[in-house]
This record gives sequence, structure tokens and C-alpha cells, in this order.
Amino acid sequence: MKKFLNYSLMIIALSAFAFGLYLFNESQPSTSTSNCNLEGKVIRVVDGDSITVLDNQKEQHKVRLAGIDAPERKQPYGKVARQFLAKHIFKKQVCVGWYKRDKYQRLVGVVRFEGEDMNLKLVKAGLAWHYKQYQNEQSKSDRILYANAHEKAKDSEVGLWGHSRSVAPWLWRRGER
Repeated sequence: MKKFLNYSLMIIALSAFAFGLYLFNESQPSTSTSNCNLEGKVIRVVDGDSITVLDNQKEQHKVRLAGIDAPERKQPYGKVARQFLAKHIFKKQVCVGWYKRDKYQRLVGVVRFEGEDMNLKLVKAGLAWHYKQYQNEQSKSDRILYANAHEKAKDSEVGLWGHSRSVAPWLWRRGER
């Protein structure tokens, strides 16, 4: 009987742990490929991390790419980041998994083209920083992917990392040049 009780308690404890993990994962913003709550055509690439998407109802949506920060337009590599993004998604149908609006009322989310995470693609190309200030809004797996891509691009001196004095956009905006 004692053995049965111990076994039952262990099953209950494991079930509670599994349920807790489920609730934790459900509370994290999802950036998985299945999360697509806006589909449409990219009609404008503002810069390396902002676009405008036209949905099927002909409504325009300004979108800020989540988890990254690309150089400002007048900053070194700013035009390159914008051109890179435009080359891949301008006038193309994309899927956006957005989860909030920023202070400018833009949708913030992951932009996918043909299933590929374009936000991550910019980081891998060395044309955007993994934006650590907002990493807690990412799923744990995306946080790891973006951080690893950032470090790999930096170590390989890809894109802006080949520039000896790369200044993060959030510092550039504050005038630290």
C-alpha cells in the first residue's frame, strides 16, 4: 500500500510539473511558424526593421520586426539592411505573427516569407542586432536562436560586424556616435 501511495504521489507530482510547463509555454509570446495572424503583401520597406503590409481587405498595417534592431537609415549599414529586406520581401506575400502594438501603434512580430523567419535572417546576415532589451518577449527557443545568430555573425565579422566601429541603433538614436 505504501509503495502504491508513493507511486501515485510521484505521478501526481510529474503531472503537476508537466501542466506547469504547459502553462509557462502558453504564456510566452509565440513566434513559431504556426503563428500567423496577418497575411498580406509588403508594399513598403521603411528600413531594416519596419515594413508596411497590405492585407486582403486592402488595409495597411505598419509592422516592426520583433526581437531585432537594424541600423538607422543614416547610420552605416542602414541602407544595406533596408535593401536586403526589400530584396527578400518587397511586393511579396508574407505572414506576420504579431503579438503587440508598440508606442507608434505598429504591429510587432515575426515576419515570415515562405516559412523563413526574416527577422532572424537579418541577424544572420550581420544587418541587425538581437535586441536584448526585448528578448523576454521572445520564446525561449527564439531567444537562443537570435542570440546565437548574433554572436556567430559578430565572430565571423559578417555585415556590419566587419565595420570596426559598429554602434548599436539604440545608442545611435540617443546621439552616441
